[in-house]
Amino acid sequence: MDFGGIANSFENKCILVTGCTGFLAKIFVEKLLRVQPNVKKLFLLLRATNDENARHRLRNDVMEKEVFRLLREKYGEGFYAFIWDKVTPVSGDIAYENLGIKDISLKEEMWREISVILNVAATTNFAERYDVSLIVNTLGAKHVLEFAKKCVKLNMLLHVSTGEKAGLILEKPFQMGETLNGRTGLDIVAEMKVVEERLKELRADGVTKKGETVVMKELGMKRARLFGWPNTYVFTKAMGEMLLERLRENVPLVIIRPTIITSTYKEPFPGWIEGTRTIDSIIVGYGKGNLTCFLGDRRQTTDVIPGDMVVNAMMVTMVAHSHQPSRFIYHIGSSVQNPFCISLLEDGCYRYFSKNPCIGGDGKPIRVSRVTVFSTMASFRTYMTLRYMLPLKGLGIANAAFCRLFHRLYNDHSRKYNFVMRLMDLYEPYLFFKGCFDDLNTERLRVAMKDDGMVDDMFCFDPKCINWEDYFMKVHIPGVVKYQIK
Repeated sequence: MDFGGIANSFENKCILVTGCTGFLAKIFVEKLLRVQPNVKKLFLLLRATNDENARHRLRNDVMEKEVFRLLREKYGEGFYAFIWDKVTPVSGDIAYENLGIKDISLKEEMWREISVILNVAATTNFAERYDVSLIVNTLGAKHVLEFAKKCVKLNMLLHVSTGEKAGLILEKPFQMGETLNGRTGLDIVAEMKVVEERLKELRADGVTKKGETVVMKELGMKRARLFGWPNTYVFTKAMGEMLLERLRENVPLVIIRPTIITSTYKEPFPGWIEGTRTIDSIIVGYGKGNLTCFLGDRRQTTDVIPGDMVVNAMMVTMVAHSHQPSRFIYHIGSSVQNPFCISLLEDGCYRYFSKNPCIGGDGKPIRVSRVTVFSTMASFRTYMTLRYMLPLKGLGIANAAFCRLFHRLYNDHSRKYNFVMRLMDLYEPYLFFKGCFDDLNTERLRVAMKDDGMVDDMFCFDPKCINWEDYFMKVHIPGVVKYQIK
């Protein structure tokens, strides 16, 4: 592997980034523009009705975000002059062939000039509509690959994916039709037909759009679990990988599978985060005083990794594997090198918010206390039933007015109970995650960097350097408070 100065390797390069309004893509774009201002061009694909709308979205949904603060300070009034010189917003969508790009001259310029494609676009909703998730996460990967094959200078397609199963998760590709539970019969074309036929039935029956959405979400979860995946998101991402593996031909392909992504460790500054990520919903709920119990085994470890380390790994692989007509898979996580213990989530939240309470709507500090911890899903279900449902069911009804009040209370509690139980059903695989992400390929890449003299904090993606307690208490929770709880 020839690293040859990582930042210098991006000089005069043209790069396409999909999903650029997402968390990881923003960190990548900011870092690349900061460390290599002589990059030739960044084509940023945005879902927009036209080029003007794409430009508007790029400015408001990307460049105005806090993560670009250092660049705005560096260039001052010349910030947007610099941006529009280096960045081209592209109106399009990976859900369509040729990425939905209608501008023929722009499309031809991209095919002529692009050397690297970074595909971060995805719908990450665990319980997304099955039809939507299939189109974006599965067929979207195929559309990006087909676009890549037309880029005459292409050095690499880097596809960001995910991994999910119990036991040791290896850095190996998904083969077409492979399942996590050994069940046979998984076929992507057949899955598309299942969706098509179900939609026809629903529309023939006059089901409302809201009702259709409910059925499509349930169908996605049902099909995912039929073949061993915990949710629609990871299922459809896995099928996207299958298409890449089957159709790749000689396209240089790198697949990066990050684990649970947390706030930035160092760059462009510690603690930046956007969107309530997997473990952050617990932090937000606890800080606001809404979380009275915790579900999970305190002794268990899980796999988390800061967002900027994921981006560093992306950039290193772009340099290490350019011009190599092969396929490489990397897990970017911490479960092998430096696992994160679940107990730190519970203890850290209590310690942090005890000293730094959030302020409630009444202007007073929100007091927190130790929460009840449930180490199994069964014990949690029992608690929820005893705490919220049985007391109401046992009430006597003395008169008509109380009867009406009872029904309002019962219906309200039922809705909240059902919402919480659906949420826990969705997150149970992560709260009791029994997997471990092998990162042998990633470790070899880190060793190769050191052997090449590229030991540089600017592109560090080694989780062994993280003190999780220090990071969690001084960086991540304060970041969640600042950018999510506000």
